[in-house]
Amino acid sequence: MSFRLTFLLGLLSVLHAGSAYALPHPGGVPNLSQAEWSRIPATEIRASAAVDFTAIIALSNCSGGLVRFEGSLSTDPAMVLTNGHCLDEGFLSPGTVMVNRPVFRSLRLLRSDGKASLGSLRAARVIYATMTKTDMALYGLQETYDDIEKNYGVRALTLSSRHPVAGRQITIPSGYWKKIYQCSIDRFVHELREDKWTWSDSILYKQPGCATIGGTSGSPIIDTETYEVIGVNNTGNDTGGRCTMNNPCEVDEDGNVTVTRKASYGQEVYWIYGCLNSRNELQLDKPGCQLPSGR
Repeated sequence: MSFRLTFLLGLLSVLHAGSAYALPHPGGVPNLSQAEWSRIPATEIRASAAVDFTAIIALSNCSGGLVRFEGSLSTDPAMVLTNGHCLDEGFLSPGTVMVNRPVFRSLRLLRSDGKASLGSLRAARVIYATMTKTDMALYGLQETYDDIEKNYGVRALTLSSRHPVAGRQITIPSGYWKKIYQCSIDRFVHELREDKWTWSDSILYKQPGCATIGGTSGSPIIDTETYEVIGVNNTGNDTGGRCTMNNPCEVDEDGNVTVTRKASYGQEVYWIYGCLNSRNELQLDKPGCQLPSGR
């Protein structure tokens, strides 16, 4: 399956208290505590002149990104975002949800130039994974955010709590292929169907620039203005097939089906915020939670 994911991070400039800080940078990170970093609003983060592979993850079969919630603490176990279909366990059946499942998986954290890895991170559990409504998986790591920043000088990307915006410029860094894609969000698809899976409100990329391929699955979709992760890359129509494996189709509110050969898509991730309690723990029975809870 060519569900695709690419995940990015690059050099950023943070305007804070009248000073500019680069985050993160191969030469080291600014002398700010994790608590100070956490207080910097996402709207004050802007891209610098270059984008690189800082905080990007290479999996054996896919891509991924080192991510955090808006309220994550430096002492929290770090997380890695990828697709639900990128798990070692294989594709999840429609309606299936995996929650707090113990695992052991090695994840390679890339160097900023993507040419080598800084080291391996260790996944201890699957916090949440599904291929229903969205195609996402969050690994919980043995290492904390503080461990990773101290050992590698890398700070995680922030998962956005807001719906993506059409027309915004995005970057999709693939840890698997060591390639960065850049384009904008074209529009949102009511339903995207591929074989037996259905995803809601999917992100369609405006071409050229984001013709993602197999192996880019799990790459984070980064809003290049805020540097927040607004989605996860997962699939594309390879040969013009209609609603088949590797050939997703679009279905509108009236049930009309559209097929666009070589179209590429990603899935939204902001829904997870509506399913977190005050301690940033998953609570799928929380009123207003829109993520599938399984069966």
